[in-house]
Amino acid sequence: MSAWTVESVATELLACEAERRDRVKFTDEWPELDVATGYEIQDLTLQRRLDRGEHLVGIKLGLTSRAKQQRMGVDTPFVAWLTDAMVLPAGDPVPQEKLIHPRIEPELVFVMGERLEGPGVTAAQAMAAVDQVLGGAEVIDSRYTDFKFAAGDVIADNASSGAYVTGPVSLPPSELDLSLEAVLVEVDGEVVDSATGAAVQGHPGEALALAANDLAKRGHAIEAGWVVLTGGMTDAQFAPPGSSVSCHFTNLGSVRIHGGE
Repeated sequence: MSAWTVESVATELLACEAERRDRVKFTDEWPELDVATGYEIQDLTLQRRLDRGEHLVGIKLGLTSRAKQQRMGVDTPFVAWLTDAMVLPAGDPVPQEKLIHPRIEPELVFVMGERLEGPGVTAAQAMAAVDQVLGGAEVIDSRYTDFKFAAGDVIADNASSGAYVTGPVSLPPSELDLSLEAVLVEVDGEVVDSATGAAVQGHPGEALALAANDLAKRGHAIEAGWVVLTGGMTDAQFAPPGSSVSCHFTNLGSVRIHGGE
């Protein structure tokens, strides 16, 4: 198919997700799929998720760290949606039956206490709207073969959304130095990566402000009570059946995810 449209790409992405099927990136066939068009597709797929009974619970940021940008060949952070269907209860394994090629990355997670609306939001204003901070992990997935995509592709694909889990410790932001909050990533008992919150745009509050200002361009705000995944702190680790990935935070406890059977 060469004549892709916003509607047909949205349909194909949701079909790929439902069928656990990957494909080549759309920009190979539709070079005009740019960032703005990607967001149109993303918003349409969200509406279709809501129409089938899912509930909007927050947002996620993608490629906020240089490590992720370099690996994926994309140099712009972006925003995507979280629904209740993406929540992974603590202790549950990777939902292999729903995902194509899952990877796990550590995240600093905000729970919003107040509505945050751009434009012009600063990091300080953004952090003032945060109620609690948690450690977490996102199980990312991609509908594109080998996670190869351009910016428009991955934005359309809801920033490689899959599932997410939050850790056992919740603290107000005033009790943490988020730029120094560190994480060690352990795979099958071996530490393979580490980072601090400074990897996320210098400070996760910068990522939150970026999200509020970006959403304002599209007529949206970050609502009180929403969960915000601020972006992967390190590169993501593959999570095949039988694997075990743990993210150990300095003050926010540990998140452990088994790859399942």
